[in-house]
Amino acid sequence: MARRRYGPAVELARRWLPPLLALLAVVTGGVLLARVDDGIVTDHVVVDGVPLDVMRPASAARAPGVVVAHGYAGSARLMAQFGDTLVARGYTVVLPDLDGHGASTRKPVDLQHDLDVAVAHLRRLPTVDPARIALVGHSMGAGAVTRYAATHPDITATVAISLPGADDVTPNRPAHLLLLVGQLEFASFHETATAVGGAEEVPGVEHISILYASRTHRLTADWIDDAFARTPVDTTLPSPVRRLVPAGILLLGLLLGFVPLVRLTVGAGGRPAPPSAQLVRVVVVTAGAAALAVVVVPFLPTTRWELGGYTAGFTAVAGVAILAYLRAFSSPLGGPRPLLAALLLIPYAAAAIAVPLHLGFTHAVPVGPRWWLLLAVWAGLAVLAYAAGRLAGGTFRGDLIVSAIVVVALTAAAVVGLASGFLLLVVPLLAVLMLIQAALAVVLRAANAPPWLTALTGAILVAWPIATTLPIVSP
Repeated sequence: MARRRYGPAVELARRWLPPLLALLAVVTGGVLLARVDDGIVTDHVVVDGVPLDVMRPASAARAPGVVVAHGYAGSARLMAQFGDTLVARGYTVVLPDLDGHGASTRKPVDLQHDLDVAVAHLRRLPTVDPARIALVGHSMGAGAVTRYAATHPDITATVAISLPGADDVTPNRPAHLLLLVGQLEFASFHETATAVGGAEEVPGVEHISILYASRTHRLTADWIDDAFARTPVDTTLPSPVRRLVPAGILLLGLLLGFVPLVRLTVGAGGRPAPPSAQLVRVVVVTAGAAALAVVVVPFLPTTRWELGGYTAGFTAVAGVAILAYLRAFSSPLGGPRPLLAALLLIPYAAAAIAVPLHLGFTHAVPVGPRWWLLLAVWAGLAVLAYAAGRLAGGTFRGDLIVSAIVVVALTAAAVVGLASGFLLLVVPLLAVLMLIQAALAVVLRAANAPPWLTALTGAILVAWPIATTLPIVSP
């Protein structure tokens, strides 16, 4: 089939529009991220094995302090928007990476120890009145701060967001407790709120988006001000998405940058349209491979790395099962050019997801055993991506079908108890990442990239956030 030709103006736009848009988005996102800490003094320390992020006003007078604890699969960076909110009200804030999360590799898990360390460090800071301390926590962190405050009456106020259980809450302890729950959260969180006498409901949000709701931040700041009998001079608060939005713009720019980068390293392409895949076969074979993976994964050694290890094992088993059905385990290297392209494209893919994630959302730098977890997850996802490409005939629609079946299988395994229920927190992230992976595969295949390069490049982009954000030890 002859390659379609366009007019000079269209050809010029096709050549230069993607890199120009990519550059504009990268510069815009980078500049906005560089300015998010204006007026805030930040520091990072490790105390008794607990990584701590410290945020305070640039011209801080002596004032109360607040410890902010993240939830399961979170990090100190995930809660930085609460630092922004409370610093705007004049507080000094300490955000710990709890055991097994973020930059912490400490075990066994002892969240009360982590809070002890964070509170003690906060009290030693010269800008903090050590007699006036408040706690804020989300989900797992909400349970930790209510438990801590219940046994430490010197804590003035506590805010528990999406509290998972009411075992440590009594009518009198913790003192001055505010409960917040998202309108769209699972029923168990509303049941907990009812059991302890009710909570403020934040409309239109669920378990994660409650962290970025303006109402959540205003209620939190006002509650802590009231506990300390403080009247803020300025009641305006920074936007809770002031870090998230520029990080998203930066991510978009880096993803758009793949188009000119692939053309430069792999080639301009001109690949003919792939033959239509037999979609019924794709569905049946993928479903069978996913069912096999659900049964086999609990017996694999990768499960010692918690959810990240489960994901690595599941994708590897499913991918190998598909390849065994196809009897297609090898892929031609395609000559020296794809090998050289891999040296640039794979690191670029990792940076494209890791940099925006770390700067604007959560901790995304591997530490300790997370490097091994990253390799395991990358390998498992690469096997699955390669198998999906072979099974689905290298089509975008086929890739989406495989991804959808994998997501459904993981969700079902968590719902029926064959896998950890916390997988339900991972599945939405995995679905979005696999969609991005499928889009990148389209770009690479259009440039005639060999299947192994397409699989490895897309897989590292999906593997990086899974390996760096999920906990490596159980809470």
